[in-house]
Amino acid sequence: MKIKNIVKLSVLCFAFGNLSAQNPWPKATNTAQPWTRWWWMGSAVDEKGLDKQLTTLSKAGFGGVEIVPIYGAKGFENQYINYLSPEWMKMLQFTTDKAKSLKMGVDMAVGTGWPIGGPQVDENDAATKMIVQTYSIQPNEKFSEKIVIKDEKQKNLKTIKLDIVTAYNEKNEAVVLTDKVTQDGTLNWKPTSGKWTLYAVFIGKTLQKVKRAAPGGDGYTLDHFSPDATKDYLKTFDKAFGNSNYGIRSFFNDSYEVYGADWTADFKEEFKKRRGYDVSQYIKYLVSDEESEIAGRIKSDYRETMSELILNNFTDNFTNWAHSKNSKNTNQAHGSPGNLLDLYAAVDIPESETFGSTKFDIQGLKRNVEDINTKEVPDINMLKFASSSANITGKPLISNESFTWLTEHFKTSWSQVKPESEQIFLSGINHIFYHGTTYTPADVQFPGWLFYASTNFVPENSLWPNIKGLNSYIERTQSVLQSGKSDNEILMYWPVYDQWASPKGKDVAFKIHNIEKWLHPTVFYENLEKLGKSGYSLDMISDKMIGEAKFENQNIQVSKNGGSYKVLIIPQLNYFSESTLKNILDLAQTGASVIFQSEPKDVQGFFEFEKRRNELQSLWTKIPFQQDGNLKSATFGKGKIVLSSDVEKALEYLKIEREKLTDTGLKFVRRKFDGGKYYYIVNHTSKEINQNIPINFTGKQVALMNPENGDFGVAETQNNSVKVQLKSGESLIIKTSETPDNSISKWKYIEKADAPIVLNQSWQLTFKEGGPELPKSKTLEKLQPWTNFTEDLSTQSFSGTGVYTTSFKLNKKADDFVLKFDKLYESAKVIINGQNAGIVWSLPYEINVGKYLKKGKNTIQIEVSNLMANRIRYMDQNKIQWRNYHEINFVNIDYKPFDASNWKVQPSGLDGEIQLIPIHYSK
Repeated sequence: MKIKNIVKLSVLCFAFGNLSAQNPWPKATNTAQPWTRWWWMGSAVDEKGLDKQLTTLSKAGFGGVEIVPIYGAKGFENQYINYLSPEWMKMLQFTTDKAKSLKMGVDMAVGTGWPIGGPQVDENDAATKMIVQTYSIQPNEKFSEKIVIKDEKQKNLKTIKLDIVTAYNEKNEAVVLTDKVTQDGTLNWKPTSGKWTLYAVFIGKTLQKVKRAAPGGDGYTLDHFSPDATKDYLKTFDKAFGNSNYGIRSFFNDSYEVYGADWTADFKEEFKKRRGYDVSQYIKYLVSDEESEIAGRIKSDYRETMSELILNNFTDNFTNWAHSKNSKNTNQAHGSPGNLLDLYAAVDIPESETFGSTKFDIQGLKRNVEDINTKEVPDINMLKFASSSANITGKPLISNESFTWLTEHFKTSWSQVKPESEQIFLSGINHIFYHGTTYTPADVQFPGWLFYASTNFVPENSLWPNIKGLNSYIERTQSVLQSGKSDNEILMYWPVYDQWASPKGKDVAFKIHNIEKWLHPTVFYENLEKLGKSGYSLDMISDKMIGEAKFENQNIQVSKNGGSYKVLIIPQLNYFSESTLKNILDLAQTGASVIFQSEPKDVQGFFEFEKRRNELQSLWTKIPFQQDGNLKSATFGKGKIVLSSDVEKALEYLKIEREKLTDTGLKFVRRKFDGGKYYYIVNHTSKEINQNIPINFTGKQVALMNPENGDFGVAETQNNSVKVQLKSGESLIIKTSETPDNSISKWKYIEKADAPIVLNQSWQLTFKEGGPELPKSKTLEKLQPWTNFTEDLSTQSFSGTGVYTTSFKLNKKADDFVLKFDKLYESAKVIINGQNAGIVWSLPYEINVGKYLKKGKNTIQIEVSNLMANRIRYMDQNKIQWRNYHEINFVNIDYKPFDASNWKVQPSGLDGEIQLIPIHYSK
């Protein structure tokens, strides 16, 4: 039997690894620790409660909190505090002071609920939409109808305004009549011949309010396309904060979920300035569903303008404002109708989001269909939009709102969280925010206050005693992933104009919830998937970034502090900017390597498109392609341009090396530091990897580092390969250095394992903490879950910690012993001979315990913590009220009223065999 080499020692200690050797782990800061979104329900907080919860979070290994006030619990209205009121700011100051004393950080949302908005957003600054009314006019007919708004909801608005009036005849000839309409809506125009259709565009309002708003936060959502609206909105924060930032590290803005906002008051003028023509004459093509080339071109220009407006008028202003407070800003760009890469790049901390659960091949990993949202699966390539922007522009932190609706409430174990976090890390993200934690007053009974859409990272969770296992793992991993720089070798252009050119619809919002429409069907995505599986590392790049790129030190670089890349890939596309092609040729001229998957077919947009199309073709014909086997290549200045439908063949031709370790099924992300590189490697396959794996850079010394327990040691290497032993579900960090460290001892590889010792004697089962009541103690002839004892109903409803205890004699010698669990529901603290041996919380469920064992009699205690589910089931069956909130109250994963009374009892405790396996390390 092959037993994993990675010794799972105690994860309760923050000290990393073997203290007798120089520690190769980067120094961990609070940003390396996981942070959590902290919902202040009704902002009903007080100093005692804040102190208690921050202290609890700190002890559990959290590095910071992100305050988001939302709706409150019923019955506590007299404790609500209005957002940004003097009392609220006093609570904020207490929070940041307390956090500082605990060496924690504090972020806060610039608004309550989402999307941003509130009482300071008056009608003028509210999210804006175009309202289109059409009229028919007969020849020689005096049009008598008044052109006034018909929508009853819009009639009472003071800001409603007629913006564009354009008439079209049967030949599609257009006449702009905006200045022919009087104040009262009378049209002073009469056609001389033919039938005409009149399009009247009004500046209206979406009337959307902030969703899940907290007290003092209710109001209209913001017009993100108006610079005045953004500045007006932030004035409220200027008034509350004064000259201080109150200790806020970063101001946070949630994902763009503004519905129907497709216009702004000065859109017409901005469009003409940015696109070179008046959209009034072509308004029919923008507002209708006509699927024609001209409609696609007008809509492409419209969408590009919307993208520029949200970037310039909201995102840039938000960043500048945060900097004026000596703080950073964090922004979730996804969901917005803009180029996500440019929007993410315009802030200090780009933030992505995961929603739902992923199907992994890890042995023993639970994924019950009834407990997951089968429609939404996190996608590593969606996450890369945020990490790419950060990597290219040199932002050290990329954050992620993590584990939203990972499973049904109260059914998520830490072992399910781990691979999801690993997928986030593999995308290049390095600053996880749990979604999330609710503030609960000290006198509120179990389960405390809870948020309706989260994995419950709350102290009331019966799994809380072992959360330090998960948190320590994330801290060690992030300490590495926040070190040095990203080490991706490829840039791949995102063909956003292919998305914008669709004649269907109006605005195009790039949401995480509809990637099956805008991302998955593209050749771009196909390339991302193929190259990732083949072992290439890449970042996505925008037109704007290509325009800022330079070729220096034999690499393409956009920002001085950002990543440097060996090659730029332009995937197969239809629409391409002639100015971007010119910028690419300039890069090639100075030495860059470029791969085109196909010849660009056409330019985007409407303005002088025939002239620009000729420019595009003229630039393309300047590339002196020659047939070279199955591809075409050209020397262009000092650079090389390759044309090939097979991108991997083109990369091989350019001698861009892939990491062949992915042939084993392993996944990786790579970082570089002065004098070396880190490889973070994960085994999400169903098999054990026990072999030498190739890596492209070995340096003079290779060390292995275990992020689960902090162990490290010098690896065995041979011909640019490293020996690794990884079981299904395990991960490892490989540190390659040009400078050897002789103080580090050798890594302990498993050479063989002896026959296991099965602990099949009787066990004592007692209950330590939890509820609704502690079941009675039992003597077990056979190890089994406490939920098997159906004659004792308290075991069916109990959520908390049960302690399995036994003694055994040990006479056998070995280098170490592995304690292996057959089935564990859900995590456990192991105590051997009175000593804390560590936490078992992730697959495979095993831990090295040799150092705690002695010859002769040994006593072992296994403190197992189960899910909250059984206790919640009991409460719903007995109609004990625990959810009573304003707004959405509480829903299940399908957004239907929550009711656990019909749930099956979730198995809890230990089941199957527990083995003690003697292992021997290679010498």
